[in-house]
Amino acid sequence: MATWNSRGLRGSTLEDMINRTNEKYEQSHLALIQKIPTPITPVKMDKGTRQITLAYFEQQSTVDYIGAVQGVPVCFDAKECRADTFPLNNIHEHQVYFMEEFERQGGVSFILINYTEHHMLYYLTFRQMMVFWRRMQDGGRKSFRLDELDMSYEIKPKPGILVPYLDYIQMDLDRRGGVDIT
Repeated sequence: MATWNSRGLRGSTLEDMINRTNEKYEQSHLALIQKIPTPITPVKMDKGTRQITLAYFEQQSTVDYIGAVQGVPVCFDAKECRADTFPLNNIHEHQVYFMEEFERQGGVSFILINYTEHHMLYYLTFRQMMVFWRRMQDGGRKSFRLDELDMSYEIKPKPGILVPYLDYIQMDLDRRGGVDIT
């Protein structure tokens, strides 16, 4: 059984930014995206703050977020990376399976990566992630480097939106010959 402790909070800043962005998108009637809570069983709590300091995951989670953007089903995960190399062990096999099945059903799956040392957000398409994943499965690198990425998917800031990922979903769809969500 997997355990959770304060290391699990590494992505909380990114998730806070995404949650605020999702609120904006919902208020503007552009998208309805929900954070999927990970069910945990608390083991230890700090008596002073009443915060959970140790817990067990009750089950494997799928992805962090799921919803719809202008009728297009969307699911994605949020990850943080300090270095120029992103370890693929940060993505779990059950997540890859879920995202693959989600895409098979006509949805859009992706990963938002916060490269903290570069102060850069990146939209990793499911197709690109699978190139790296298959390379690993075939005995290749168990990671991918920043310089291997298509930098047109670097998320550029927009006034009033902390993580403006809708433009990148549209670019992803355009490159597939897909639907217009704007």
